[in-house]
Amino acid sequence: MGTENPSVPPHAQSAVAADEPPSRANPRTRTRPGRHTYGVTHDNTRHTTRFTVIGNDLAQHPELSLVAIALAVHIQSLPAHAPVDIKTLADRFPEGRTRIAAGLRELEAHGYLRRVREHTPTGRIVTRTISCNQPRAAATLRTHAPVPAPTPAAAPDDRTAPCPEEAPAEHPEPRESRKKRHPLPPVPQPAYSHPVLLQQATELLATLHREDPRLFLSACDTAHLAPGVAAWLQYEVPPGTVRRTLTSDLPSGSLRRPAALLAHRLTAQLPSPPPVRAPATPPLARHRLRNCDGCDRGFRAPESENRCRDCRTAASTP
Repeated sequence: MGTENPSVPPHAQSAVAADEPPSRANPRTRTRPGRHTYGVTHDNTRHTTRFTVIGNDLAQHPELSLVAIALAVHIQSLPAHAPVDIKTLADRFPEGRTRIAAGLRELEAHGYLRRVREHTPTGRIVTRTISCNQPRAAATLRTHAPVPAPTPAAAPDDRTAPCPEEAPAEHPEPRESRKKRHPLPPVPQPAYSHPVLLQQATELLATLHREDPRLFLSACDTAHLAPGVAAWLQYEVPPGTVRRTLTSDLPSGSLRRPAALLAHRLTAQLPSPPPVRAPATPPLARHRLRNCDGCDRGFRAPESENRCRDCRTAASTP
């Protein structure tokens, strides 16, 4: 007597058993004499790798279109974080963007897809796609389970997460309010902005951290303070004096805003402008030596004068 092979997987019993008489079989599946049984016949092989479990509630959904069912099956077979936007799907399948967009809307309406928006750490808003293989079970879990805290979104803008228990982060936590920084105090402005003078001022400010590491300035702070240093240099103050004024007698401890402290010193300790020097008087012109026409004495005078001063005085006296 033979024994049953336990390694053979069990097979579904047919509607009409092999040893059951036709009279006792199910009347719906009873084959009439002279007629053949039509319809699909399955020739299945058990999958061991690379397969996806699809429920009959999706595969035989009474309201979804064939395109929507096919899209749902394709999306559920994808790995996590795979792009499922309309452009990617249209490049993958021959259906156009219009039909694919309509199918995605059907899946969203029946709960097989959820789209939520999240904020990334850089302030960017991205759309996250969540695929649900059992919408009713996922809705029940979201109703009775607390909503987890929102997590930062990853790099892709459109992702899929096949886990049905994951709840969307519809209300991300607001960012911490940042205190509004006051603008830096104004600094003196030079009478004229010469590029060489501004370059010297910029180099002086950029090397202040060598005297004190707390005076490390940003590019914006340096651009704001450079005209003030240029005004000092324009007042004929040596660069070493400007450096000592800005770096000496600093308060102990950390400096909250070193640029504001330097701007205050440039304004409060601005020296007086140098005295205005009168322009030098040009030397008198030295005329050529010539002889007087009246007394034949030698004298210096312009070419228009032919007589010396004594002869001109005697001629003018009555």
